[in-house]
Amino acid sequence: MSNSLSALLQAAADRRHDLVSRLIAEDTNSYRLFHGSVEGVSGLTIDRYGDLLLVQSFHQPLSDEELDEIRQFYAASLPELQLVYNDRSNANSRISNTLSLAEQAVAEENRVAHELGIRYHIRGRHSGQDPWLFLDLRAGRRRVKQLAEGKSVLNLFAYTCGVGLAAAKGGASFVMNVDFAESSLAVGRANAKLNSLTTRPRCVQSDAFAALRQLSGIGQPKMVRGKKMPPFPTLEARQFDVVFLDPPRYAKSPFGVVDLINDYQALFKPALLCTAPGGVLICCNNVAQVDGEAWLEALKRSADKAGRPIKAVEWITPEEDFPSLDGQHPLKIVQLHV
Repeated sequence: MSNSLSALLQAAADRRHDLVSRLIAEDTNSYRLFHGSVEGVSGLTIDRYGDLLLVQSFHQPLSDEELDEIRQFYAASLPELQLVYNDRSNANSRISNTLSLAEQAVAEENRVAHELGIRYHIRGRHSGQDPWLFLDLRAGRRRVKQLAEGKSVLNLFAYTCGVGLAAAKGGASFVMNVDFAESSLAVGRANAKLNSLTTRPRCVQSDAFAALRQLSGIGQPKMVRGKKMPPFPTLEARQFDVVFLDPPRYAKSPFGVVDLINDYQALFKPALLCTAPGGVLICCNNVAQVDGEAWLEALKRSADKAGRPIKAVEWITPEEDFPSLDGQHPLKIVQLHV
């Protein structure tokens, strides 16, 4: 790989020249520099987050020579960036490589990155595995920011609340972020404090099923088939102008099973019922093997059954730093007018 690695990195940089110019003009300094699965090295991703250069390998570890070549290439073209390497080629994409004390200090340094004029806390390494901002979802955050003025917005599986922050920055009248992980919501709250917002987003630590059933009016009982359910916050039923649904591939809890391949509808139906008539429901599916059109047809059938047919559909495509050879992006984002 290494003989042509610098050439591949240069070709990727050349392809992004116009995009990066546009992003910089929008106060964005966070984007993918190298998308290896399409640009020549499967499993290698290189991302910029402000002054952080985050190199990650998902299929096999980088050799010392390969890492040195990457370091030298970006030291010449983007010398202001500090490199952190996370080898995630082991089971469950866990970070497995140990760093020197000096490298660890760089990796754990608190940084601030910008996207669309919004500031986000970033670290090369933290207690979780994934970066605090998923860059392929920029197109979704951009759309929510454009739609949000004067609207109420529900952000489900909010993680570090990037979509909710984009909504607040776009002038939303009310924002609710829902996520099960308090550690993620804590980053989201800290992100909100970094920005001047007219609306402070609300963060709700809850299983998404419990929150959705209450918000949609279906209701979440505290006992199910004779078993006491885990505690969950009580929420009043209400509908939102914009609902953003971005679940993980698979997750199981006492409240239900998230399964993006076999049963997206289990989440989709209550999310649809939380969407006000005339509103917008934006759905994400990040499983590469799911066919976008087949998935959309299943959503349409589910909406018809629920008595809330979809009136218009618009696909939201990841931006050019996430190229696709065939136009079939692993991350599918669809905007549904209901």
